[in-house]
Amino acid sequence: MTKIEGNTKRVIMLDRTQWIFAGMSIALSLQLSQPVAAAVPVGKVVQTAQTNSSDAAQKLYGEAEELYEQGTAEALRGAIVKYEKALKLYREAGNRSREALTLNNIGGAYLNLGENQKALDYYNQSLPLKRAIGDRGGEATLLSNIGGIYLSFGEKQKALDYYNQSLSLFRAVRSPHWEAVILKSIGSIYSELGEKQKALEYYNRALLLKRAIGDRRGEAVILNNIGKVYSDLGEKQKALEYYNQSLTLRRAVEDRGGEAVTLSNMAFVKRNLGNFTEALNDIEASLKIVENLSTPITATELRTSYFATVQDYYEFYIDLLMQLHKTNPNSGYDIKASEARKRARNP
Repeated sequence: MTKIEGNTKRVIMLDRTQWIFAGMSIALSLQLSQPVAAAVPVGKVVQTAQTNSSDAAQKLYGEAEELYEQGTAEALRGAIVKYEKALKLYREAGNRSREALTLNNIGGAYLNLGENQKALDYYNQSLPLKRAIGDRGGEATLLSNIGGIYLSFGEKQKALDYYNQSLSLFRAVRSPHWEAVILKSIGSIYSELGEKQKALEYYNRALLLKRAIGDRRGEAVILNNIGKVYSDLGEKQKALEYYNQSLTLRRAVEDRGGEAVTLSNMAFVKRNLGNFTEALNDIEASLKIVENLSTPITATELRTSYFATVQDYYEFYIDLLMQLHKTNPNSGYDIKASEARKRARNP
């Protein structure tokens, strides 16, 4: 499953691509370790039938999980087929806990395939079951995932509504990590809506939690986001202060993809400050990292976001080289720009 701030081998270049699935994989693994709710026996024959049904369902579920972990489109579709069969058997056995979990996983598979509306349909089937069995952590996870889907649809206010419901539950079950994740997501939405001060409020709350639990990778993400807000507000020096803090942490935790993001952000600010040479060094360092992150991306949405981001980096780089060429026409910047155009066509 997709994880927030996944390792750099996934080559997730945009912080925004990390939102939707905030607590999914950990929440699900925790649920798997919990006892399965037993069906209420009506008689010995019924009990035996339910037991057989649950055993068969569990076997199918395990096979589906193995396919899911492979992550390819073919494997995910195979996982869905097996999950659906397991779902039917869990329903026959009256096992609402596993029914809810399986619905959630089918939703996750569709999400990874880029079929967000189908994912939403399954999440909405799982949600009332989570509430009925009192699984508040699972409910919080589903609400955050639903919020993320609405965000992908461009429905920011609806996404905020689900994120806020999720936030209250994560706080109630004392899950500071996922509370921080949702605070960051809410901050990102407010930033996109132009409500920069609200964005800073939520980012700073998330930052405190990340520091309290020692999540340095997550802390680096939020520092980067705060830097972006200050850049948008025109406070360039303050933006650089936060970017530098983020860069230090990202290098410390060997988050190469995140390092590329922060370096590109720093280059943008430095260019606007007129520090063209420093900006050039930063964007070249960023692109070098990007070009070395060669592991294929299978999820359609992430692949699209990745290539769009890389193209943005190259466009910025080429524009910067041409600006430098105007002031230093004999320094070969135009040649470097031409080479960069070729590389941009095959990132």
